Amino acid sequence: MSTHAKRERLLLADALESAGPAAPTLCDGWTTHDLAAHLVVRERRADAAGGLLFKPLAARLGRVQAEFAAKPYEELIHLIRTGPPRLSPFALKQVEEAANTVEFFVHGEDVRRAQPDWTPREIDPVFADALWSRLERSARMLGRKSPVGLVVRRPDGRTAVAHRGTPVVTVTGEPGELTLFLFGRQRVARVELDGDKEAVVKASEAELGVSM
Repeated sequence: MSTHAKRERLLLADALESAGPAAPTLCDGWTTHDLAAHLVVRERRADAAGGLLFKPLAARLGRVQAEFAAKPYEELIHLIRTGPPRLSPFALKQVEEAANTVEFFVHGEDVRRAQPDWTPREIDPVFADALWSRLERSARMLGRKSPVGLVVRRPDGRTAVAHRGTPVVTVTGEPGELTLFLFGRQRVARVELDGDKEAVVKASEAELGVSM
């Protein structure tokens, strides 16, 4: 049975393949080749991937990622498409679904929305609800560095608090767009911001999200 993570994995691999190895992404300073190397290291080199969270391991992560970035782009895409090795924690369905659904969705949009002719992706209601469910659980972590109060709101009125404080900015949009906003992709997220003008600017420029 296919999962959200498996589908997003294949869509991300397709987007990387279509863009080619030298295309820009929304990840600062990274080409699609760099992003592909990051994704492979994250799943296949747990000994180095810890550098995403722990600064003492960052140098090792940089070295390992540089090694993978030297591999042919087609090989990296194949590794992404086929998934993690059998003994990897990511090979467990529950772990992959929890760890990769949003990761792959956001990075897929990092590729798509960095291109000049991008258009919004249509997201089916089931996946939209899955993204919203994850956003409800992680909103406060993602918005913890916001300098203003931050509330995300679906068009149907459902809301989640990303950061308590005043003044408050309300960000309204579909779950996929709200996900991108809270993961620091504010400039490409198709959302509406409501609140004090200065607070809206601060929310638009805030350091949101986590390392992925």
